[in-house]
Amino acid sequence: MATATLLDQMGFDTRWTSLRRGHRLRAPYQWHSWLTDNGSLTQRLIQLSQGQFAVRVIRQQWGLPSRSEAQALGMRTRQMALIREVHLLGKGEPWVYARSLIPATTLTGAQRRLRHLGNRSLGSLLFRTPGMRRGPLQISRLGPKDNPLWARRSVFFLQEKPLLVCEVFLSPLQQVHLGPQP
Repeated sequence: MATATLLDQMGFDTRWTSLRRGHRLRAPYQWHSWLTDNGSLTQRLIQLSQGQFAVRVIRQQWGLPSRSEAQALGMRTRQMALIREVHLLGKGEPWVYARSLIPATTLTGAQRRLRHLGNRSLGSLLFRTPGMRRGPLQISRLGPKDNPLWARRSVFFLQEKPLLVCEVFLSPLQQVHLGPQP
């Protein structure tokens, strides 16, 4: 099943846990550094893939955020956002599914350029923007308990205008990062 379809079925109105100081992370230990890293995921994937990194756009369209996403962004219900879904590829394989929500009110001024990212990484733009601020990380376990996908999300602020980025770590990344599992 395609990743986007799987995640559409699971929905993004899932339970998210905020990471706070002293919080006990319930994810498997090998995922702790991935879920809690405040740096650029793009840069980490470029290093792990030895430069064989790419972005594949799954879809980009206007839509309504889930209730959880709207709440994280401080949006009113029925308020539209630009929703961008991509695979972050390492060595040609999808390692991360990323879903970004950019409220229409954010896409003004210098942030208009976010509409036209194409196959460029949003993270590479965010982490080069002076004054960018990142809100607290939240994590979630998606899918079946016996074989979950781990995800994180956070709100970024560009000139105090919010956008939400959710990143789901896919099985091929686990194979590269941890090696084949028994």
